[in-house]
Amino acid sequence: MKTLKLIAIGCMAAALGCGDDSDMAMDYMGAYHPNAGRAPVEAPPKNEGDNYEAVGTNPYELAAADPFSTFAADVDTASYDIFRRDIGQGLLPVKAGVRLEEYVNYFSYDYSAPDADSDVPFAIALEAADSPFTAGATTLRIGIKGKRLEDVGKRPTNLVFLIDISGSMSSSDKLPLVQKVLTETLEVLDADDTVAIVTYAGSTGVALAPTKVSEKAAIAQTINSFAAGGSTAGAAGITLAYQQAEAAFLEGGINHVILCTDGDFNVGVSSTTSLVELIEQKRKSGITLTALGFGMGNLNDAMMEAVTNAGNGTYGVISDIDQAISYVHKRLISGLTFIAKDMKIQVVFNPEKVLAYRLLGYENRAIADEDFDNDAVDAGEVGAGHTVTALYEVIGADGAVPVVEGAAALDLEAAPYEGELDVDGDELVRVLVRWKDTGASEEDAAHETASALTEDEITDDFAATSADFRWATAIAAFAEILKASPYADDEHLGAIQAIVEANAGDAPQREEFVTLMAKALQLLAAR
Repeated sequence: MKTLKLIAIGCMAAALGCGDDSDMAMDYMGAYHPNAGRAPVEAPPKNEGDNYEAVGTNPYELAAADPFSTFAADVDTASYDIFRRDIGQGLLPVKAGVRLEEYVNYFSYDYSAPDADSDVPFAIALEAADSPFTAGATTLRIGIKGKRLEDVGKRPTNLVFLIDISGSMSSSDKLPLVQKVLTETLEVLDADDTVAIVTYAGSTGVALAPTKVSEKAAIAQTINSFAAGGSTAGAAGITLAYQQAEAAFLEGGINHVILCTDGDFNVGVSSTTSLVELIEQKRKSGITLTALGFGMGNLNDAMMEAVTNAGNGTYGVISDIDQAISYVHKRLISGLTFIAKDMKIQVVFNPEKVLAYRLLGYENRAIADEDFDNDAVDAGEVGAGHTVTALYEVIGADGAVPVVEGAAALDLEAAPYEGELDVDGDELVRVLVRWKDTGASEEDAAHETASALTEDEITDDFAATSADFRWATAIAAFAEILKASPYADDEHLGAIQAIVEANAGDAPQREEFVTLMAKALQLLAAR
């Protein structure tokens, strides 16, 4: 990764109106130790207490030796939520917590949705252009759009909120925001829907047995009664929450547990492996689980992502009241209304057209190529109206793979793949998507669809691509810089900023990112 000179970014920040460099310097000076008297002691950033598990960075793969790239769909947004939280506190996100695909998938894209009566619950959109960041490479974008919520319809809903009320949740950015999420949820559910609340601290308890939303006043009274204190018996709480969900189970409806916590499990079964095993067993009952994280300083991001994946839910982080409201009204119901389960994506590269390729992100969502058609393998869930975006850097057959310090070297002498490829001679790639119906069991067969892109469909003019293509490409490049990927180049920051400013439009999330990126430039200068 190229090192960005402090003076260069300082000048850029000033030109962008991002504030005086002295403000940035003050933010990073830290506090004076009360006993030192003279020398300042640098205070660690508050987010360094969070627990992350670095996912690494995908290297280039030789198409002749391994023409398949296989991964599970992912619509989590937590990694970007944390970026948003941290920049708001004057901090860069911890590198290990940056998951590129969650940055890209945080934003909405204007892909065409399938017809309401289509047997296939999503549509595939492919686009490719010369990369603006890697000479000699092509950027390939795979976009998947699910059926809209209005086309699918909301199903009867049985929600159980599992609320962490331990002492670590006492701050204003934790339990009060949880309470706001709960009260706003009552506004988006139907009167006949059911809500239950389980709380846990040193011990667990049912604060509210399954109750119809028509009893809104009684539910709100329970929500407002919570106070934080005690240690964190998280695993016992999860077991009790599933029991409440089972008690009010709705055949053909949404049966879901929403875990609200800072992730500080410290009593009982607390290892991530044990929690994942517990939740994997519980999901077989048809009850899914989402994790919502709150606060900073002891957020257990690694655990919360793992249990959400095991629970077939989506993981997000709530950091302020506006986001709490937005999450409930824009993401909650659509995220629970699955249109497909166990969605896997396999991209087949034509070795006659492609020398090498690199998937941007999805490192911890990789699936063995041979498991693409193994319908017992768990994958990703996609909700109504959701979009899934994946990006690749592709090197043409007559090109050369960039030699990048710190990146895995490409073995050009690797033995070629000898099996048959489901790709036509003029195709650059063929994209296969495999999924199950929402009510399918582990034993039920999956469905499959495909779409292809030819070499002739690549444009050599990046500016002529769609605004969504340009936006996603820039966000991915920015995320690589934040995670200190060996393929990142800080010298591209100016170009990235120009792209996002030109393609933000009037979308509030994109407009907010323009502001956040301007603040991030100052912080990157000090890294």
